[in-house]
Amino acid sequence: MPTPTRPPHIDDDKFLDQVADRLAALPAVRAVALGGSRAQGTHGPGSDWDVAIYYRGAFAPDDLRAVGWQGEVSEIGGWGGGVFNGGAWLTVEERRVDVHYRDLDVVEGELARAEQGRFHVEPLLFHLAGIPSYLVVAELAVNRVLRGELPRPAAYPAKLRASATAHWHGTAHATLAYAKANHAPAGRLTEVVGALATAALQTGHAVLAARGEWVTNEKRLLERAGLRGIDEVVRGGVNEPEGLVHMLGRAAEVLDAAVARARESGAE
Repeated sequence: MPTPTRPPHIDDDKFLDQVADRLAALPAVRAVALGGSRAQGTHGPGSDWDVAIYYRGAFAPDDLRAVGWQGEVSEIGGWGGGVFNGGAWLTVEERRVDVHYRDLDVVEGELARAEQGRFHVEPLLFHLAGIPSYLVVAELAVNRVLRGELPRPAAYPAKLRASATAHWHGTAHATLAYAKANHAPAGRLTEVVGALATAALQTGHAVLAARGEWVTNEKRLLERAGLRGIDEVVRGGVNEPEGLVHMLGRAAEVLDAAVARARESGAE
């Protein structure tokens, strides 16, 4: 019996064109954009493809399921609701493709709020610090539009730089202070390290906001913020109350210094 032949592996540009065409043809979809590492040129050979579909009005996930691609398609709100309101994990032409739902009414609302320095933070799986609602505005700024038209912020809003820096820095301080007052004296190592990690990522958001640099996820956030050195603070911790208190104090110094440097550079 002859061995079945596999279809030829199409190149990346043709693959992306085909995916964009299929998604753009879905009812209610007004635009399609490429995001993630492939939009920013930091991808590797095995990186997945992050694609956002921007819809107006009611979008039916069943329309995406009907395309026939293998994988899991969530309902609207299936990934926790809020600005990051669901999507799909798919395999297309042997490539991993993540599709993100983006409600244009919500996105345009968050763009207007960001201009006024207003936002909120939502929980999201795999994100220790949660995500700011201006994440969808960051996507408008850095993603590559494949089909349709999308608004694009002219620059990082000055009011958002101030409010986001203050919010994230203050939240990081509160996270460390709570751990120092409650977990460290009791020798709760896991809780202390968890709080420190969360505070470090919160500070990463503060640093990038102070610089006026957009953030779309927590990947490489510490590297971008110059905070990878916090690993050494964690390694220096010991499972004794005094050692944990010292570790949190040292962490606060490192994180505060990073925010101060970012604010100085942002003011130049």
